[in-house]
Amino acid sequence: MKVAIPEWQGRVSPVFDVARHLQVFEIEAGSARPIQDLECNAETVSGRVARLVETKATVLICGAVSSPLEAAISAAGIQVIAQTCGHVEDVAETYAKGHLTGETFLMPGCGRQHRRCRRNGFGCRS
Repeated sequence: MKVAIPEWQGRVSPVFDVARHLQVFEIEAGSARPIQDLECNAETVSGRVARLVETKATVLICGAVSSPLEAAISAAGIQVIAQTCGHVEDVAETYAKGHLTGETFLMPGCGRQHRRCRRNGFGCRS
C-alpha cells in the first residue's frame, strides 16, 4: 500500500490545498519506506487530484484540506486522513503500525476525539 503525505520543512504540511511537496511511502509489514519525493505545483483541484493519483497512493495523510478537494480525492478512490501533524517520517511509521488514530499526531486546538471536523471548509469547530 502507498501513502502520500504533503511535506513542509520535514513536517506534515498544514494545508494540503497549497502544499508544494509530497512524500510517498510504501507501507509493508508494519513499516514505512520512503519511495517518492516529488513536487506538487498544481493550482486547481483537478490538477492536485491528478498529481496524487499519479503516485498510486491509496491514502492521503494531511493537515487541513478544503471540502471540495477532499471530495475530489475521495471520489478518486483515495482515503483522506486529515487533522494530522508531526514529522512526516514519524507519522508514516505510526500509520504503518496502525496507531495513527491516537491523539499524538492530532492537530492542536480542536478539542475533539475525532480526526475529522470542519469550520469554513478547513479547520475545527470551537
